[in-house]
Amino acid sequence: MPPTDPSEGPGPRPDTDHLHAGSPIAGPPIAGIAGPSVDDSAPAVAGAGPPTDSETTLELKLSEDFAELIDHGPPEPAAIPAGRGPAGAIGPGSDLLDSLADWGPADTGAGTFQLVPVRVERDLRLITRWMNDPAVAAFWKLGGPESVTEAHLRAQTGGDGRSIPCLGVLDGVPMSYWEVYRADLDPIARHYPARPHDTGIHLLIGKVADRGRGVGTRLLRTVADLVLDHRPSCGRVVAEPDLRNTPCVSAFLSAGFRLTAEIDLPDKRAALVARDRALRTLL
Repeated sequence: MPPTDPSEGPGPRPDTDHLHAGSPIAGPPIAGIAGPSVDDSAPAVAGAGPPTDSETTLELKLSEDFAELIDHGPPEPAAIPAGRGPAGAIGPGSDLLDSLADWGPADTGAGTFQLVPVRVERDLRLITRWMNDPAVAAFWKLGGPESVTEAHLRAQTGGDGRSIPCLGVLDGVPMSYWEVYRADLDPIARHYPARPHDTGIHLLIGKVADRGRGVGTRLLRTVADLVLDHRPSCGRVVAEPDLRNTPCVSAFLSAGFRLTAEIDLPDKRAALVARDRALRTLL
């Protein structure tokens, strides 16, 4: 079960900050995500030739977002096939999450957001970098070489479709990692009274600039709404952030989730939170 715990800071805007996902139901904990441990800054471009008294060296620095696009390239949702197996069937090619790849973009109030299913060959380097952020690794426990992250991703992309790893793309820039999964078919279901079609989410915010200012809270609400809008059989969205990750738990509660229980999982004591379809307009 992946860990999910978004950390939210007291930032000025109502978004989840410091999100660090890392555990099942709530996806890997979203708290403690401090951003990639490698230097994301783009190289400066200086004017050529030795400066004279009348010359000034001009130094340009690419924005982090632009540098990310150059390094990673924009995701291509249309190039990623969605499962098209019989509804409700379990096995290779099954569509247990109602064609997630086709859900499309949503307005978050902080920009246009879309879940784009991971393509390992394209996304491995970026996700590995995020997983090696010490704040993220503390909850997801996937730090190390690319092979560690690759094994985690391929276990899902090569599975029966009950869990789909995704990039969270905000205004065209990959900035978060998500896992949307069938909680009722996951081992987590042994730890709480699961209902048919319960859908779980795990999240981590990869970009440091998007932490501590409420972005995580906005995205959690947006993704929960996407699930409820596109999965008519799903009555609630669930998550299980680590109880020690107070900012993450707060982010879920601020996003309309309610605390339903505290549960003991193999790797942590978690807050079981849920956003119910029946209460989505009230919370």
